[in-house]
Amino acid sequence: MTKKQYILILSVLLLQCSPSTNTNDDCGFLLNLGVNTSLNLNLPQYNPLNFPSNPVYVPNAGNGGIIVTNTGAGFVAFDAADPNHYAGDCSILSINGIEGVCNCDDANTYNLFTGLPVQNNNLRCSLKAYPVEVSGNTVFINY
Repeated sequence: MTKKQYILILSVLLLQCSPSTNTNDDCGFLLNLGVNTSLNLNLPQYNPLNFPSNPVYVPNAGNGGIIVTNTGAGFVAFDAADPNHYAGDCSILSINGIEGVCNCDDANTYNLFTGLPVQNNNLRCSLKAYPVEVSGNTVFINY
């Protein structure tokens, strides 16, 4: 085979490949919104984040607010909108210990440390995660 034939075959094979299906890209209920929030852990509303396992709801960010949790090993932030529902009043998660619970009839439940569904009822999507950085007593969530 010639060099041109190798390049042609390689090009066709590469174009046939599809992206991984292990992402939330096929979870179309949430918008891909930019988030730029900082939380001062010295303020009373964010003081629970100084201790592990005390999630805090931050309104007016993301699709339905953001839930931030101190895992003990660091901080995680997830969109508070259920990724397995159309947006609505019932699709915003409520905090129940270290779980986020959808207020719709099916009560989808998610672990606020990992963002993964708790119950095994074939939920396609995990919670939408946001990157978190910490500097001193401030938690930054930027996406």
